[in-house]
Amino acid sequence: MKLASSLVSGRTSHLMMVVCVGLAATVGGCQQNASRSGTKAASAGEREALTPVSVSTLREKAIQIVEETAKAEDPTLRANAAEAASYSPTRLKPIIEKALKDPNPGVRGVAATAVGMAKVGGVSGILRELTSDPSAAVQVSAIYGILANGGEIDRTPLGQILMEDPSASVKRHAVDVLGMLGDGTAKPLLRSAAKERFAELSPAQMRLLHIQISAALVKLGENSERPVIIAALYPSQPEELEATVLAIQCIGGLKDSSAAAHLINLADYKDRAGKKYPPEVRLAVAAALAQLGMPEGSFVAEEYVHSSSPTVRSQVAFVYGETKGSRNGARLEQLLSDPDAQVRISAAAAVLKSLSRR
Repeated sequence: MKLASSLVSGRTSHLMMVVCVGLAATVGGCQQNASRSGTKAASAGEREALTPVSVSTLREKAIQIVEETAKAEDPTLRANAAEAASYSPTRLKPIIEKALKDPNPGVRGVAATAVGMAKVGGVSGILRELTSDPSAAVQVSAIYGILANGGEIDRTPLGQILMEDPSASVKRHAVDVLGMLGDGTAKPLLRSAAKERFAELSPAQMRLLHIQISAALVKLGENSERPVIIAALYPSQPEELEATVLAIQCIGGLKDSSAAAHLINLADYKDRAGKKYPPEVRLAVAAALAQLGMPEGSFVAEEYVHSSSPTVRSQVAFVYGETKGSRNGARLEQLLSDPDAQVRISAAAAVLKSLSRR
């Protein structure tokens, strides 16, 4: 639930191809032909697939969790629910509509972006009102929601917000939207922002912004920016790990299969003391590999499914939703009953995303 947590908190997801589409295929018995080295073979019980009836039950449980979470007091959870609802927009449209009017700007922003992602109709009037929202992040999301649904609206505020808003997260959100919209006329603006030294941003924030700009430019056809993203995969100090995770996510979102070897190296890397990268990095790699059509990364999720950290378990759910392992359905079913609300809504979103066509 990267979008929801980032907007609410102030920031704005070939080895072997497995021909399985969605959770229905994942839990219906389609198995990987091979696994990555070092991965133990699953036992007969672990390989047991869910039946179509079980898949339907799983989906209904996920929808119930989304509906319940949409009423939570915690705005991050409500935002997560709005994002999850976008994977079943016909069934859960009322949740998105309510979120567009939420008192928390982060929730409104997530809902407006979800409208664009899921092509939710009938809410253009609300979105146009949100283009004048007190929150710049919500304005950016509203403009995206309108344009992604085929509407017309002035895009100028996106550039103004990028260059003038003091928030690093809002700048990055504007950059992300400019890339998603696919409008090549935004290239000069993005290049100008890349050269700008924003005094209000720290060096770490500038690094993240540059990665985001490079990813947006690649989406707009500027493949010469790919090395910037690749370079960020290799941190020279712990403080750079956030940039590493962002670069990994960008590679997955860009479907850059040429970077697969770099991702595999990160997943396998051990330092001189034999320590691997933190779970946040390795799980991000697993999800990105899945987006590249390489679902073997689910073995990484297996390492952390019982983590004591709800944040890590939430990321595990995201990975299970992206990968197509034969037992992922059972794992998601387990996470839907997790004691932590954040993990439950993450698992619900993973189930619905796996069953959607997005």
